[in-house]
Amino acid sequence: MNFQQLRIIRETVRQNYNLTEASNALYTSQSGVSKHIKDLEDELGVQLFVRKGKRLLGLTEPGQSLLGIVERMLVDADNIKRLADDFNLVNEGTLTIATTHTQARYVLPPIVSQFKKLFPKVHLILQQGSPVEIAEMLLLGEADIGIATESLTTEDALASVPYYQWQHCILTPKDHPLTQVEELSLYDLAEYPLITYHGGFTGRSKIDQAFQEASLDVEIVMSALDADVIKTYVELGMGVGIVNGVAFDAERDHRLKQIKTSLFGTNTTWIAVRKGHLLRGYGYDFISLCSPNTDIKALKKAAYPE
Repeated sequence: MNFQQLRIIRETVRQNYNLTEASNALYTSQSGVSKHIKDLEDELGVQLFVRKGKRLLGLTEPGQSLLGIVERMLVDADNIKRLADDFNLVNEGTLTIATTHTQARYVLPPIVSQFKKLFPKVHLILQQGSPVEIAEMLLLGEADIGIATESLTTEDALASVPYYQWQHCILTPKDHPLTQVEELSLYDLAEYPLITYHGGFTGRSKIDQAFQEASLDVEIVMSALDADVIKTYVELGMGVGIVNGVAFDAERDHRLKQIKTSLFGTNTTWIAVRKGHLLRGYGYDFISLCSPNTDIKALKKAAYPE
């Protein structure tokens, strides 16, 4: 048994039992993947995969039991390497942050700037995705830290801490009638076509919930993944925008009017790491820059208990 065999087992499952995709992901041949699987099955004396001819259809019961052990062994192997690097290459390495467009564009720039001044030899990678994709990247070991409003606190395999709280705001062209309303209500908004986030993004569920509880049918003419797209179409007069309040920049968005509101409640953006994943020291420094009040010792204990 060797680590390459274990990596092949894990990758075959991740690629939905497609050996061609698994071999491509591991930069090896399909025949090599098949041979490693067969060699491991012969060594263990059990069949790990359900087969139909040469195709793999799924895991057998022994295969399902083995997969969890394989995942832990490979994570621990990576952790050993990270632990050694923490001593040998204290301020060098790579840090991958998975986050949404809003965080990457409007929240993280000053944090990234500070971090790079402290750790100029650390290669920082920002991976953008939906909250669900961010959680998946963490669970698959493709990201070290995840930052999002949704999805991160519902996964038992993730340890999360609050980053910051925020509220939605309303965006309109400067001459829009809503700019003259003193106390904006949901009923006022329902009079106009709306442009906001896709479902599952940036507090969209709270927007839907607020209108549903008020028994209001609203016309959402467009939904988008990020605030920049929403603002573009608000400028064109296609509708009234509802975005994360941090996404408005008075100087850059001078053609728009921001109307602050608490109609959709308060949202919390979270920072998460995968439990069992040994995060490098500079990763925790990044989290401290984001949230200085975070109890890093408690997070370490939750993420990697001794």
